[in-house]
Amino acid sequence: MEFFKSHKRKIMFFLSVCSIFICVSYVFAVLSFPGEITLFEGEEYLYNFKSPILINIKADRDGIISLSSEDINDNGNFIRLSNPVKFKTIKNGIVNLSMSLFGLLPLKTMRVDVIQNRRIMACGNTIGVKLEIDGILVIGISDVETVDRKRVIPARDSGIRPGDSILSVNGKKINSINELIQLINESKGNPIKLGYRRGNDYYESEIQPVKAVDDDKYHIGLWVRETTAGIGTLTFYDPGTGFFGALGHGITDIDTGMLIPVKRGEILECSIIGIRKSTAGNPGELKGIFIEDKNKLGNVKLNSKFGIYGVLNKEMYEKVSYELYPIGLRSQVKEGPAVILANIDGNEIEEYSIEIQKVSKQSLNGSKGMIIKITDERLINKTGGIVQGMSGSPIIQDGKLIGAVTHVLVNDPTRGYGIFIEGMLRNISGNSQTELDAAG
Repeated sequence: MEFFKSHKRKIMFFLSVCSIFICVSYVFAVLSFPGEITLFEGEEYLYNFKSPILINIKADRDGIISLSSEDINDNGNFIRLSNPVKFKTIKNGIVNLSMSLFGLLPLKTMRVDVIQNRRIMACGNTIGVKLEIDGILVIGISDVETVDRKRVIPARDSGIRPGDSILSVNGKKINSINELIQLINESKGNPIKLGYRRGNDYYESEIQPVKAVDDDKYHIGLWVRETTAGIGTLTFYDPGTGFFGALGHGITDIDTGMLIPVKRGEILECSIIGIRKSTAGNPGELKGIFIEDKNKLGNVKLNSKFGIYGVLNKEMYEKVSYELYPIGLRSQVKEGPAVILANIDGNEIEEYSIEIQKVSKQSLNGSKGMIIKITDERLINKTGGIVQGMSGSPIIQDGKLIGAVTHVLVNDPTRGYGIFIEGMLRNISGNSQTELDAAG
């Protein structure tokens, strides 16, 4: 009798372990849903678990996406995963889907972006970029030698640090470094109150300027910057909205490494006059020239981790003649051959072959959604691979615009990273026609 009881307990234990293992496996299957997906209007997204468990899926907004399955109970939100789960889009918008096991145990939240299935222009031309920083950017803190030969650091105890943007002095808004210098000097050594932004937060700190021995003027020991400029590549132009996207990654300050807040900016025509080739450990660069205040192509509205965005000037609308491509979503990107469009000589845009070696399916966050390798010997011979200035070069696969080049792998310049085009398009979806009109 004891033998049978012991044997029964072992069987029950084994079955319990198997049940837990199966449930955990199915839960992990749900967790394998991507955190973010992008769908076209009218498109269906099918996921087949072949699982008997019941999950509850709720949307935080109505009218964006519908949920259908052959096995739905009267509550309408409960889905048995024994049948395929099907999402069908209704209209443009963003919706968050919350999933829970049996409606009790939260499992995952998935963001769904619904966009229009439209064609946009793939560009590939090199552009000059000039940005005016929103505020006066602090890039460093230093000491000051006073008239009595003492070395002091006025800003050290103020709380201000590199990466902060100074917005005001004694409550007065400032628009330039010259204004900041003037107000500091007018203080005559009396404490001043600086208002500054750090991220999304606003702070105020008091600093006492000191008179420097080298120029007999007052200083607070801050190194600052108000503008930045460089070259990159225009990725796309959307003729339906007038918006453009470029670079595929944000513009960061060379000293602080932080994303630069933009007050206003411009993109300008640029001509490539030379190339410094990339070698292992030493990324190269395109050398270009652009003339400020001449041949302005458009205005920059946003500097984000996904690139820079803005609108073309109205007089440029009729001049652009890039080829229109359908949008290729992340779910359509695959490992294998593709091409990039790049401008590495003068103003000529050419097509170069690459291979997509790895595709991330889980997240759109960041500018490293895929790993690419340059396979075109023409480009390798001219540049050594990917060089600075090629960031933003459009990636085309199967006749669709799927993304843009963003970074080079330092130890192997023939390889680098790319961003998905849908990650870039998110930055223009929330802008209004009013902004377009204002930018023209």
